Amino acid sequence: MNWYIAKLVYQVISGVGNHTPQFDEQLRLIRADEYGWAREKASIVGHLLEYKCKNSVGEEVVWKFVNVVDVVPLPSLEDGDEIYSTTSEPKDVNEYLAALSVKTELIFNQHQ
Repeated sequence: MNWYIAKLVYQVISGVGNHTPQFDEQLRLIRADEYGWAREKASIVGHLLEYKCKNSVGEEVVWKFVNVVDVVPLPSLEDGDEIYSTTSEPKDVNEYLAALSVKTELIFNQHQ
């Protein structure tokens, strides 16, 4: 059995009418004999983890599975191994860095 990292994308749909489009990108560990099965298994996981709930104002919020957008084999699981990489080419570097800073702060604050 081999380990893979799969990138799953969900569309987050909240409320009725106008809302800011949101997409949740998740990296998931998948264990499979070969690449094709890893991709299929990731898709199954994606569908199984679709989710519905109510937000704080009672509107329905849905995580709708969109697709598996990448599957990468992990040759090993050692401390410091790279498990995923992506390259961005933003039109506005300052805007990208500012958004990254805000996102990073939000993530770290959630874990404190």
